[in-house]
Amino acid sequence: MRVIAGRLGGRVFASPHGHRTHPMSEKARGAIYNALGDVEGLRVLDAFAGSGALGIEALSRGAANALFVDNDRSAVQTIRANIKELGLSKDARVTQQNIISWSSAHLAETFDLIVADPPYDNLKVTYIEELFAHLTPRGVLVLSWPGGLEVPEFDDVEQVAHKPLGDIQIVFYRKKF
Repeated sequence: MRVIAGRLGGRVFASPHGHRTHPMSEKARGAIYNALGDVEGLRVLDAFAGSGALGIEALSRGAANALFVDNDRSAVQTIRANIKELGLSKDARVTQQNIISWSSAHLAETFDLIVADPPYDNLKVTYIEELFAHLTPRGVLVLSWPGGLEVPEFDDVEQVAHKPLGDIQIVFYRKKF
């Protein structure tokens, strides 16, 4: 895998081995960040982080910092190695935890941008819903969802964009005011 744009554009990084993660394509990552535009200075949560590709892309494009959360040990080891190799250690934190456990233990922590690419073989809408508690008032949550499934709707947030991309769909949510 490689970083698409920003100060690390073109740099290569690893993806975890095994079947528990589904690395997001460059096309999908590009569509996300093209739609978001400027992420300079944002605080980012990469939930269900896998390789860390979404958070790494944000850091490369100027995000202030990123937290990577994944409960798979192999994924967390890969993310840590990628962060070290790319020189992002001062701007990144990594934790191996289930997203619900992490959320319960960090209720006050908020982010300007949350990127969520959950495992498609174990989709739990309640896990995604939990993430909205960590979104700043003007923040955006970007969700990767399987192409053949209906996109979830949530109370107190609105869908602001929807991008079908072949076998996946990218959905952008913002809190209602």
